[in-house]
Amino acid sequence: MENNEHTIATITKSKNRKSLFHFTRVRNLQAIVQLDALFSSYKINPKSPGKRREEAQEINYSEHAITINAHLRIPERMIDPSSTLEQFRACLDRHVFFWPTLKDCQKMMDTYSRREPDEAFAVLEFDATSLLINHYSAVKLSKYDSGSSPRFPNNCSYRKSPDMFLPLRSFRTVTNGTVPTKVSEIKEVLIFDQVHNVSQYLQAVYVNKCIEIPEQWRELKKLWSDLQV
Repeated sequence: MENNEHTIATITKSKNRKSLFHFTRVRNLQAIVQLDALFSSYKINPKSPGKRREEAQEINYSEHAITINAHLRIPERMIDPSSTLEQFRACLDRHVFFWPTLKDCQKMMDTYSRREPDEAFAVLEFDATSLLINHYSAVKLSKYDSGSSPRFPNNCSYRKSPDMFLPLRSFRTVTNGTVPTKVSEIKEVLIFDQVHNVSQYLQAVYVNKCIEIPEQWRELKKLWSDLQV
């Protein structure tokens, strides 16, 4: 446990890395509150693993409507020879994703707000230390935006595969160029399958429109003023 806590303390030492941020749609907040959980898209919809979702899908899960996002079209040449595009997408779908900084998550909010101007989006801020400690064995780290679709894939210095996800326990012990070796290189934090008791770690809810969020979280509501549309 001491090694676990030391690794997490190293990752969260900076004042800008005390939190982890999860991006979702406002329409999903009620289900998240009621279930007190975040689930991977595979957990919500295990049909056709690896098949590309070309548009967002609304799924009924445990009597709750949850919308899961579409996959971006990743060029085949971005995939490492050790994997296939289908295998990589299936791997993505088995995880819940977090951004280590608010700035990184804001970029995602900007992108989706432009792409879907009529949709309302939310960012959930969590205490990084407690979340990582209680999910230690399920946590992985990524040096890159794994689900992205680079505009110029031929210029990318890396290729995508499940091997780009480094188990938290292996941080700073694996140095192959594809995984993060220092805190500043951590672009994404992934948790396999699901996160329960999210209210235990939740610190704030940010939304990009002046709308109501579930009553249980109203006291945590903060409007992200520079993202209002």
